[in-house]
Amino acid sequence: MPRRFIKRYMPDESKIKAHPHLQWLGNSIHNPNLWHLNRSSVSLAFLVGIFCAFLPIPFQMLVAAVLAILIHSNLPISIGLVWITNPLTMPPIFYSTYKVGAFLLNLPVQETDMALSLEWLESSISHIWWPLLFGSLVCGAILSAASYALVQLLWVWRVNRDWEARRQRRHAKSRRNKKTPAVLRQEKEPTDQ
Repeated sequence: MPRRFIKRYMPDESKIKAHPHLQWLGNSIHNPNLWHLNRSSVSLAFLVGIFCAFLPIPFQMLVAAVLAILIHSNLPISIGLVWITNPLTMPPIFYSTYKVGAFLLNLPVQETDMALSLEWLESSISHIWWPLLFGSLVCGAILSAASYALVQLLWVWRVNRDWEARRQRRHAKSRRNKKTPAVLRQEKEPTDQ
């Protein structure tokens, strides 16, 4: 089952609930629906986590936690998926979303020399913020919806495959039990070569 696979990589629920930085969430963090692993909670977690990963804002994990609580998705998966955008992947992802936003808004792409300084950010943000935000929201919405649908399909496929394998095993076992003792002895005895 997909549940067993996911559970192997899940953090300990009691440690997360006791974390001092999450106490502001109050009793809502103790809702058991936030910790269940089922098709609905996991696919909703992919929807929340991937959408929040594409938000070009600080504190994406906080937004993911609040959304997970509001729509009852799996909290650890929602927060963990935010790390798709990490310090290594942020530049190419957000540059791509900026280009998508500029294309969709029919704006020219600002090709400037990037300098990691506050002055460069202040001068450039006024030109790029709208295409970046719009492109990030569009890409986040499309990719999160696609991941939601993909998780739903993969979960159903895996459960159906497991049920079919179980049915095959039961069928094989019932055929073995129906054989007569003489046939079973013949199958066990080695044949002369």
